[in-house]
Amino acid sequence: MSLPRFFTFAFLPAVLLAVAVVVAPAPSVAQVAMPACQTDYLSMARLELYFGTTKKDGSTVSDAAWGNFLDEEVTPRFPDGLTVLRGYGQWRNSQGVIAKEGSIVLVILYFPSEESETKIEDIRAAYKDRFDQESVMRVDSANCVSF
Repeated sequence: MSLPRFFTFAFLPAVLLAVAVVVAPAPSVAQVAMPACQTDYLSMARLELYFGTTKKDGSTVSDAAWGNFLDEEVTPRFPDGLTVLRGYGQWRNSQGVIAKEGSIVLVILYFPSEESETKIEDIRAAYKDRFDQESVMRVDSANCVSF
């Protein structure tokens, strides 16, 4: 049985659009439009990475372990500066369970490039691997910055 001609012409564009949305990669920060800033300001990307501190076995990432991770994985990739904030948060994991835990927020301002994208994703992968984490949340924005 073939589909009616109306169905084919009316719904085919919607199906193609849905497929394109599913397979299209998310834009990297290098593809996000950076703002035009006033004089004496720099147009920079702002990265926030949210690291959970509770491991799957119930233990937590110690201050010493975090310090080692920062020294070994983050600082060599972004030596110009960063900010570390302590927090507490919650999120729904892949099993649908709400996890409540301490967190570490890493803030880095940088100039976007493919190299910086690789460095960011390497940091996320290293943390997940080292501390047996399901994810590291990433938030990107574009900012005008003055020092």
